[in-house]
Amino acid sequence: MNNLINLTTAHFSLSEENKNLISDICKNIENKNRAEAVVNNLINFRLDFSSIVAYLLYEANSVLDIDLTDDVRLIYEGLSAQSIEGLDDDTQPEVVRKMFIAMSKDIRVVIIKLYVMLYDISQYKLPLTKEQYDILNDVRDIFAPLAERLGLNKIKSELEDCCLKCLNPKIYEELDSSVMLQKDANEKQIEITREKIEQIIKELNLENVAIMARQKHYSSIYKKLKSKNVTIANIYDLIAMRVIVNTIDECYAVLGKIHGIYKPMEGRFKDYIASPKPNGYQSLHTTIIVENKRPLEVQIRTHEMHKMSEFGVFAHFLYKEKKNKMSGLDKKISWLREIMESSKDLSNEEFVETLKTNLCEGQIYVQTPKGRVMEFVEGSTIIDFAYAIHSDIGNNCVGGKINGAIKPLSTKLKNGDIVEIITSPSPKGPSKDWLKFVKTSQARSKINYFFKKEFKEENIKLGISMLEQAIKTKGYSPNKLLVEKYLDPAEFKYAFGTKEELFASIGYGSTSALNVANRIISLYEQDNKILNSEIKQPQGVVVKQNKDGVLIDGDSGMLIRYAGCCSPVYGEDIVGYISRGRGVTIHRADCPNLKFLEEERQISAIWDEKISGRSTAVLIKIISKKVDNFVVVFTQTIVGAGYKILGLDLKENQNDKIITTAKIEVSKQEDLTKILKLVNDISSVEEAYRLGK
Repeated sequence: MNNLINLTTAHFSLSEENKNLISDICKNIENKNRAEAVVNNLINFRLDFSSIVAYLLYEANSVLDIDLTDDVRLIYEGLSAQSIEGLDDDTQPEVVRKMFIAMSKDIRVVIIKLYVMLYDISQYKLPLTKEQYDILNDVRDIFAPLAERLGLNKIKSELEDCCLKCLNPKIYEELDSSVMLQKDANEKQIEITREKIEQIIKELNLENVAIMARQKHYSSIYKKLKSKNVTIANIYDLIAMRVIVNTIDECYAVLGKIHGIYKPMEGRFKDYIASPKPNGYQSLHTTIIVENKRPLEVQIRTHEMHKMSEFGVFAHFLYKEKKNKMSGLDKKISWLREIMESSKDLSNEEFVETLKTNLCEGQIYVQTPKGRVMEFVEGSTIIDFAYAIHSDIGNNCVGGKINGAIKPLSTKLKNGDIVEIITSPSPKGPSKDWLKFVKTSQARSKINYFFKKEFKEENIKLGISMLEQAIKTKGYSPNKLLVEKYLDPAEFKYAFGTKEELFASIGYGSTSALNVANRIISLYEQDNKILNSEIKQPQGVVVKQNKDGVLIDGDSGMLIRYAGCCSPVYGEDIVGYISRGRGVTIHRADCPNLKFLEEERQISAIWDEKISGRSTAVLIKIISKKVDNFVVVFTQTIVGAGYKILGLDLKENQNDKIITTAKIEVSKQEDLTKILKLVNDISSVEEAYRLGK
């Protein structure tokens, strides 16, 4: 504990009151090792005293009986958003979303969260638990890319190295062995090159110059090995020298001198000063052939650029604004807030997928016809561009031009494109197919919002049905639980004004029916003190037929359709799937496509015994020998048995077999069984079976 107190008090000029505050907080911290490691990193990162106090309070899991400044309270509340540890697969996306909402309010929360994660995953030992495995995947896919997007390259690389070591231990060990074999030779070469660069600095009369060397992180080596499909011998920036000077002119002067004594490798020069990376990174990179005949990368940058490389978007705040303004920093992370704002109508799962896309993809810049430059994630399309202009432009979009040429709406944009949107005065609105190719969360959210609003009444009905099913699965009666007393929006953590909004959100998929059901059941049990022995067995949902169409639990106002992929026939086991904006789709219980559909939206279904008169078209595939009268025999057999043939297609394969696909109308499962037996009994038929299994 003393180490932690000394570490904090030694760095800041504190009053006795603040020293006592730190001491009181530290007494309540259980994981002293983590606290020391994180505080040390935060101090090296130059975070302010408010950040340190807020983190220590978070680590102590208590606000104590003290008055917090608004600054400390904001950071503390952001840090207290639930951790991703100890969560099941269903809850994790919701918690990731909460964490990003908290982090988007203050960038300091991001820095602290990343260093806490770095410490935690660095302590993992093999074999991993499932929980640890899931956390490492989230760190690799979400939080390391977040660090990169913020320009926090050091944290990003350390997070990725930890993930690689735990998730791919054999690869990590192989890389470690390969790099260590070259360590002595590399160190000798670095010293030789350092001496020559120092001589260049003297010749140019430069002052306040730093020269340093760095080993490429294993995760970066692994990425290059995978993406370029090469061996480690072909990684030319395994080690790199950094030369840090004062001005941009000095950067280019040093570069010219280095190329004067070392031969540069062709195609290995990158000018990130003239063309910075999207996260603001600037530097000159050149790869030279040195005395040991091996490539060596040299990076040349100014002190200001080096600060940006180390501290990312935070550099301006730390070095220029003297910790008394957040406005400049806020602008630099506006994209994070835009993601949060444009994703508010997405489900938690959709949000996480959108987040991965926004963080992991590169950035491109395109223009409007009037010269306005707009930034997009790589892979964005004309539709993404239209919705970035305005929701109405996107909803009314019927076409687009790229550099003056009309292109399909799904066309991916490229750097420098000039994009023009064609709209219609009487549009039909967006197409659901657009969701298959749009890239940005903004476009996806606005398209989804259009359909949520358009099909609100339908979503309310679907939401009620899903909630009833979730309650029945738990063994309770919806009639007892779905009453005003338990549906009061104030009882839920969701921001709904009415119960109809709650139902619509469930029906659309933004809110989990299971989570809401659990909350309602909890309230009901508190009132009635239900014992486990009183819980009834789960109930099924009945699919019935009447003169108005199909009913789900007696509701004839719900849109019902039958899946074309499996064409369920009366008598077969069936399952209902509540789709967004398209009602309930009835599938066969053995339909292979069900495994790709959200389990929560699948509802039990059975046929009404009184059903009659519904016909279904089924496809039958027949493999037969090549005979002249097959079609005649087949047709007479089916029609003679009283069935209707709706379509017939015959092809001959390379083995001189006739492949026939027949569409036949049936009313019940027994019809299908009878037809297959009749066809298989034809002498020339080798095999006949139903398609769609």
